[in-house]
Amino acid sequence: MSAADHLTMLGFLQQLGGQLGAWFYVIAGGLAFAEAAVMVGLVLPGETALVVAGFAAHQGWIALWPMVAVAVGSAALGDSVGYEVGRRLGPRLRSSRLGRRVGEDRWRRADDFLRRYGGRAVLLGRFTAGLRALMPGMAGMARMPYLRRFLPWNVAGAVVWGAGCVLLGYAFSASLAAVARALTYAPLILIALAAAVLVLVRIRKKRRRVR
Repeated sequence: MSAADHLTMLGFLQQLGGQLGAWFYVIAGGLAFAEAAVMVGLVLPGETALVVAGFAAHQGWIALWPMVAVAVGSAALGDSVGYEVGRRLGPRLRSSRLGRRVGEDRWRRADDFLRRYGGRAVLLGRFTAGLRALMPGMAGMARMPYLRRFLPWNVAGAVVWGAGCVLLGYAFSASLAAVARALTYAPLILIALAAAVLVLVRIRKKRRRVR
């Protein structure tokens, strides 16, 4: 979605915000969950709903930290469901009507990304809308170890992405246009931060081996 698309959606939801109230928890959390669980993210990125929820928290319609908790929990649970769907259905999902609508190009991109980054793809894919919806299912199809590899990267990505989107909406709530522009660059910033963390972890591991 372009910045203009985000702005239009944010403006629309702003008008409804005062009436929705606590339903923001359900709507935003549900979209964050469904993004990977049922591939809703290919149509409507969950980040938009979470940013709007951050705006709603700033307006006092909902509480900030409960919304952050809902965002993180929903994102992690949705990816876990997506993983299980991929693990159980495997190639049938890819060749299904839904899989064909996804498009072979997107599946191939997800394949290549997973092959290149391994477990880290679960975290890094979180910050790209198309990959965010497909990566958990692809990890399940590849039979990535759930507890040892998928779950830690899944939770880490959910914390950074879920909390980050809500706090972004909260911080920039004074200007919906600023939020829309920020959404264009925020994923790149989050990827850079995630890459920096991975580099630091590798350096520490190498130092331990040397000792």
